[in-house]
Amino acid sequence: MLDSRARLLLKALVERYIADGQPVGSRTLSKASGLELSPATIRNVMSDLEDLGLIVSPHTSAGRIPTARGYRLFVDTMLTTQRDPLTVAGQMARIAPDQPLKVISNAAHMLSSLSQFVGVVMAPRRTSVFRHIEFLRLSEKRFLVIIVSPDGDVQNRVIFTETDYTASQLIEASNFLNSHYAGMAIEEVRERLKNEVEALRGEIASLMREAVVVSSEAIESRDEVVVSGERNLLAVSDFSGDLGNLRKLFDLFEQKAQLMRLLDVSSRAEGVRIYIGGESQVIPYQELSVVTAPYEVDGQVVGTLGVIGPMRMPYEKMIQIVDITSKLVSTALSHSK
Repeated sequence: MLDSRARLLLKALVERYIADGQPVGSRTLSKASGLELSPATIRNVMSDLEDLGLIVSPHTSAGRIPTARGYRLFVDTMLTTQRDPLTVAGQMARIAPDQPLKVISNAAHMLSSLSQFVGVVMAPRRTSVFRHIEFLRLSEKRFLVIIVSPDGDVQNRVIFTETDYTASQLIEASNFLNSHYAGMAIEEVRERLKNEVEALRGEIASLMREAVVVSSEAIESRDEVVVSGERNLLAVSDFSGDLGNLRKLFDLFEQKAQLMRLLDVSSRAEGVRIYIGGESQVIPYQELSVVTAPYEVDGQVVGTLGVIGPMRMPYEKMIQIVDITSKLVSTALSHSK
């Protein structure tokens, strides 16, 4: 628990460090806080804040900088945000109702350009539904499964089987799947196959089960994270001196698997979420902070978007940018149906 004086000094220190990126000394802090305190009093308070793990003194400077714990206290208890309606109106045209993938791409670019950091958007999760399945024999015990989604997207997957199938068996399996299960969710098909194909020959049932598994993987693999503005981090002084760290960050954006897990977790939360200095445990980089918010289509959460940048980011501005963008995307996608 901090008294009002300590809270005010911590707030002033965090805001000054976010603005300047330089360790904050007692004299600077006295001016920034507006408190008429002696340098000795300020040093004593700073020492207490340091003992609590809220600030730290770099080895090369007498000033202090916030820790991840200090940023968290600042964000949770000292930050106030005000939405500017003009900002919302001014950005609406940039995410006008259109094709969903274009909306997602525009949103990622807007997040990046407004924040000057990295914008990320998880594309809407698609229901694992197929419209049509076919089989093509490639070689002995090796087959191509061709899956057509309801929106016409075609995915191909190769499967290897213990049994070799004839052309007539492949046709029989595809006809059964298409006539009985087309348009159903893959998960439902998988459950029904357990009970409904026992009357068929065992090898055909096995082929159809394998086809359903790869169909689910094929359709779900189309979920993606759109990333924009990675190069903005090259201009961030917090990262520019550490090429090894930058390389790890760019690997993160390229592979996207960790981003996908973080955004998926964030989609289950309400409103804006802030992960500071590796708190997410999904993106374990102490130098990063992530601000996320879910977006909806007709009241149903279908994805998440956010901004990734240094721990020393202007959180008030980032919260506003992410919150506004999530609402714009929700409106655009709901209207584009």
